[in-house]
Amino acid sequence: MRKNVLCKLTVVLWMVWAIGCAGAISKQARSKVTYGGSFRALQQAPDKATGEIVMLGGKIIEVQSSGDHSELTMLQLPLDASRRPAHTDSSEGRFILRSKPFLDPAIYSVGTLMTVVGQVQGSEERLIGNLSYRYPVIIAEEIKIWPSRTDSGPGFHFGIGVGTSF
Repeated sequence: MRKNVLCKLTVVLWMVWAIGCAGAISKQARSKVTYGGSFRALQQAPDKATGEIVMLGGKIIEVQSSGDHSELTMLQLPLDASRRPAHTDSSEGRFILRSKPFLDPAIYSVGTLMTVVGQVQGSEERLIGNLSYRYPVIIAEEIKIWPSRTDSGPGFHFGIGVGTSF
């Protein structure tokens, strides 16, 4: 009896884990990833990785859309276990994401968290203020937009009386 309950619990936990991972980048796109280095290495020598397929996480910091394509400037963020950009102040740099289909700036707005699989196309030098910065350029193959986490507090509320809570 105890073994049966343990088996059912294991199956349920596995299903919850599988459902939690669903909705991220597709298995097909993940299987294309060929680059295994760090983002810092990619940022320092993007031309060496030209043609490689990468999976990166980040936050949109600028959107430029015109006609049939879009260009997003992204702040790289590390990916967590569910392949979602982590909520952290730590970043290894920036990258440019180009997409052939038009990406509506109302949906792909500044501050949006994304995970992307794409091909490294080299790099471009641009200015950040007065600083010359080399941006790896990524051609998007698959993009996952993540909903914002508006409530980072505990999932419970305890109150006593009128207007008092703990």
